[in-house]
Amino acid sequence: METPKYKRIMLKLSGEALAGEKGYGIDFDVVGRVAEEIKEAVNLGVEIGAVVGGGNIWRGRDGNQVDRTTSDYMGMLATCINALALQGALEGIDVVTRVQTAIEMREIAEPFIRRKAVRHLEKGRVVIFGAGSGNPYFSTDTAAALRAAEIEAEIILLAKKVDGVYDSDPHINPNAKKFDKLTYHEVLEKDLKVMDSTATSLCKDNNIPIIVFSLEERGNIKRALCGEPIGTIVGNF
Repeated sequence: METPKYKRIMLKLSGEALAGEKGYGIDFDVVGRVAEEIKEAVNLGVEIGAVVGGGNIWRGRDGNQVDRTTSDYMGMLATCINALALQGALEGIDVVTRVQTAIEMREIAEPFIRRKAVRHLEKGRVVIFGAGSGNPYFSTDTAAALRAAEIEAEIILLAKKVDGVYDSDPHINPNAKKFDKLTYHEVLEKDLKVMDSTATSLCKDNNIPIIVFSLEERGNIKRALCGEPIGTIVGNF
C-alpha cells in the first residue's frame, strides 16, 4: 500500500476538465473516474477538500450581455452544479461527502463554516466547496487558495487539462517549454497562467505549495499525493 506524503489536501478541479471531450457541460464518465480517484485517496487516509470551477457551464468572458458582478454570480452557481454532480458520483461509490457553499442554499448544501468543514475532514468526509468565495471579481482559484489556508491544507493539487505549467500555451505552440519547478515569484514575474495572481499571492503568503498536473491521465491524483514527480510544483525553493 502506497504511503501518502500529505495528510490534508485541497483538490482544485477545473470545470473544463469535467466536460471531457464534449467541451461543454458535464461528462459523467469523467466525473465518475475522478470520484474513483478521490476514493483511492480517501482509502489512503488523506483528508480531502475540493473546489470545482464552473467554466464547463459558464465563463464570465462570454457574458457580454450582463455586467461583471452578475456574470460572476452566474459562475458561482455553475460551480454549485458541478459540486453536486461530484457529490453524487462520490456518494454513488460510498464516499461520504458534504457540499458547503459560500452563498447560502440550505435546501441543497451546508453554508460554509470553517470549523464544521474541518470536523467533516477529521471524520474522513470529502468536503466540496461551492460558489467560490461568495464574492464577485474573485476566481475559483482564489477560492481554492482561501479555503486551503482556512482548513490548513498542506498542498493544493491543481488538476487541469494540461500536464503542467508551460511558458506558452502548448495547445497552440508545439515548442512550448514545460517547467518542472517554479517559485511563486517566478509565476508572478513571468505572468504564467498557473492560477490568477491573487490566488498565487495568497499561496505565497501562506506557504501553500501547488502541484499542477493533468486530470486526463488516470492515477495522477494518487501519484501527486504519494510524492511522485508529476506536472509542475510551485512553492518556496
